[in-house]
Amino acid sequence: MLTLSTTHRPATDLGFLLVKHPDRVHTFDLSSGTATVLYPEASEQRCTAALLVEIDPQRLADTRADGQQLNQYVNDRPYAASSLLAAALNRVFRTAARGVSKDRPELAATAIPLEIGVPSLRAKGGLKLAERLFTPLGWTVRGTVLPLDPAFPEWGDSRYVDLTLTGELRLADALNHLYVLLPVLDDAKHYWVAPDEIEKLLRAGDGWLAGHPERALIIRRYLAHSRALAAKADAALAPLEEAPADDSVAEGPAVEKTKPLNVRRRAAVLAALADTGATRVLDLGCGGGALLGDLIRDRRYTEIVGADVSPKVLEIAERRLRLKRLPDRQRARIKLIQSALTYVDERLRGYDAAVLMEVIEHLDAPRLPALCAAVFGDAKPGAVVVTTPNVEYNVRYEGLAEGGHRHDDHRFEWTRAEFTAWCDRVAADYGYAYALRDVGDADPEVGPPTQLALFTKTETAVAEEVPA
Repeated sequence: MLTLSTTHRPATDLGFLLVKHPDRVHTFDLSSGTATVLYPEASEQRCTAALLVEIDPQRLADTRADGQQLNQYVNDRPYAASSLLAAALNRVFRTAARGVSKDRPELAATAIPLEIGVPSLRAKGGLKLAERLFTPLGWTVRGTVLPLDPAFPEWGDSRYVDLTLTGELRLADALNHLYVLLPVLDDAKHYWVAPDEIEKLLRAGDGWLAGHPERALIIRRYLAHSRALAAKADAALAPLEEAPADDSVAEGPAVEKTKPLNVRRRAAVLAALADTGATRVLDLGCGGGALLGDLIRDRRYTEIVGADVSPKVLEIAERRLRLKRLPDRQRARIKLIQSALTYVDERLRGYDAAVLMEVIEHLDAPRLPALCAAVFGDAKPGAVVVTTPNVEYNVRYEGLAEGGHRHDDHRFEWTRAEFTAWCDRVAADYGYAYALRDVGDADPEVGPPTQLALFTKTETAVAEEVPA
């Protein structure tokens, strides 16, 4: 069960926001059981909506991939608040979570006093973790740890808490916080976590997750500790940093060492682009748009194109960059296109510079010549910035298996010598010169964590035409 109360006047406007009339009982079928919304109190001074989720064990077992196993029927875990309740919230209050209200649009956009009660919530990490998760979002956290058995206090505390949250927030924000953080506190989900969970996380976490101090823990737990999914979500949520007022890229070592590698990598790419003097830039394999955000904020770039093979990833980038909300003048500077980098695309021709940031290692090695022909041979930008992991540095990552890659989708990772040899071939074949740069703190034995090559088109050399 979950209760949601407000003392906003008139408090019964809560019914308009939730799109559930206070005088009625509302029932919904779920894949795991039944959800009911009712109002135990509804006055102008205070209104409370209660969501009760009744689990049907047979129905829940039938929806599980392993539903034929005996342990689906012999289970000592209580059906306390968890991803089951989060799924019910999404089903029952979907319109409210989007911040949409036909009858009270202004109120939907306004922070109102709210109180959330979850009387039985599994919290792996207890009330201290609940405080770390909810307090940065504007909530005041109160609660009681439930005993394992009230009749036997000597058994100690359970992992369940009676949680109360109070704060002044938009209702939509409150629902999205709950949708993400209830299963995070539980650290378990009642269904198989697939790649589409990333999109759900980004949608519900829009506007608050990127800057949350417990972001890494939230991503890891929400995505069931999948390293591959967590890496993709983290890349899509990388915070967009404001460009310095003088449009320069800060490189002070004291500042750099405090930043995560993905932020330092983008700073290195921006510095390389600045050195080329480019104003019209391609971000090839743009992913969730982390670099695009930096480019938008830098006024020197008058035309920015993000290209990726995945339409779903481009949708994430568009939402993350809030392109629809940008002023017309800003919006005219950027466009997103679907394009496979191993095929010639005339839309990519004629730009000052292109970026391949952590892209080449995601291709099978036999496909690299096709990428080179399409980018260096056909698009022919004036400069190309390429970054890729330095596999020699992997020994410095604790927990990474010997011979393993940093990302499950990496087809290869090169040593410094292998990357240099590839750069030699590309430069010779297509008429470019190149310079290598380190990204991150270079280890005296194994080099930097990331290696960067800045290719620049030579004026005299003529690139050999290689068919795509």
